Amino acid sequence: MKKNTFALYFGNRGFMPAELIAGARDDMVKAVTDAGYDYIMMDKDATRYGAVETRDEGRLYHDWLESHKGEFDGVILCMPIFIDENGAITALRDANVPILMQAYPDEIGKMDFAHRRDAFCGKFSITDVFSQYHVPFTVLKPHVVHPLSKEFRQNLDDFAAICRVVKGMRRFTIGCIGARTTAFKTVRFDEVALEKYGITVESFDLSELFHKVDELKDDDVKVVAKMTRLKEYSNFSLVPTDRMITLAKVSCAIDQYIEEYHLDALTLRCWNEMETYYRVCPCVLLSELNDRGIVASCEIDLCSAITMRAMNLASGQSTACLDWNNNYGTDPNKVILFHCGPVAQSLMTEKGLVTEHKMFAKCDPGSGWGCNEGRIRAFDMTFSNCKTEDGKLTIYASEAKFTGEPIESTYFGCGGVAEIPDLQNKLIRLARGGFKHHTTVGVGHMKDILVEAFSTYLHYDVVDIDR
Repeated sequence: MKKNTFALYFGNRGFMPAELIAGARDDMVKAVTDAGYDYIMMDKDATRYGAVETRDEGRLYHDWLESHKGEFDGVILCMPIFIDENGAITALRDANVPILMQAYPDEIGKMDFAHRRDAFCGKFSITDVFSQYHVPFTVLKPHVVHPLSKEFRQNLDDFAAICRVVKGMRRFTIGCIGARTTAFKTVRFDEVALEKYGITVESFDLSELFHKVDELKDDDVKVVAKMTRLKEYSNFSLVPTDRMITLAKVSCAIDQYIEEYHLDALTLRCWNEMETYYRVCPCVLLSELNDRGIVASCEIDLCSAITMRAMNLASGQSTACLDWNNNYGTDPNKVILFHCGPVAQSLMTEKGLVTEHKMFAKCDPGSGWGCNEGRIRAFDMTFSNCKTEDGKLTIYASEAKFTGEPIESTYFGCGGVAEIPDLQNKLIRLARGGFKHHTTVGVGHMKDILVEAFSTYLHYDVVDIDR
């Protein structure tokens, strides 16, 4: 994961004890670097203590920030004292990146005028004015926090994740390989609506993919290298050699689309033409892409790829698209989340076993080689998905955990037991909200991060299914 860089901003107000700013600069630099992030900061001699108070100083900071455009992912607005809002809004109204509001706490015993900060109060002055100017910002708990505290370290990590989501989701391209499967109206989406949110869809006919595959020779160096990579990735010991070669060719063809069109994510029409024509099922190829850092969903579920990408950006780990598939005994808060085999192996208990897809084999034996079977490991997780309707992108996010509880060995594909608080009411809200039978999962609890990025900066409509 690329290291985040923050632009540091320090405010001032003349009648407050401005010498506290010098200490704040040192504190913030230490906090950011100790957390593993980079920073840029205006020279301390540019103004008194390198802080901003007046509109003129705000313009100076604005121009300095413009000169470093593209070098930072977010701004940390540090309030060592009750700072001036005019300089702050002048400096940052065009920042166009997430802005974290940080205010210092006062200390009991240091409440005389030479030492008290009043940043607790001043923070509202800043947030009010930024709201008046419609400049988005982030506020986190606690209201006041010292940069060198463990609470601020968590703030930094959360803010870095917010910045990654915002930066990665503002402009990106999804490849849509194949048309929607006729039987699945549930995965329909509005391409024009997505473009309003900076999401470009590049659509390709499945016949194009087949043509690319047919042009590849069995002994092509790319095909041979891909077979080696795939065999290292999962257990292909059951797969016939000719099917192995075909899977490698399909993977190479998908890579061509990724490279040529600079795809950040993709979704694939995975049934049933590939099974009928090539006698393979591309599940394991999508699994490998997700572990490679290229978000890939199956069944032309493009909306799932959107939330998968967001969680991948937030966590830096692989994500998966899964079915709401089975109850788990009689426990009302447990469910088996499953898919045929596109689950990233980093989310599984061990290396998968590539088999013939049992659903296809039932009707047409030998037609579905490529299903990557296994079980999903135990981990705290976030689940999310979205839809397009009436020109809007609407999204939900909630938190749960995979328990690692057993699923019988005869259960096919890749599944895991998820424990979700108040599951039955959440399922009703999803059903009434018009959300599909797929959800997407990511590692770690990051609902607040996603909601902040989606609502404050990306302007998605967010539905709260936890209410």
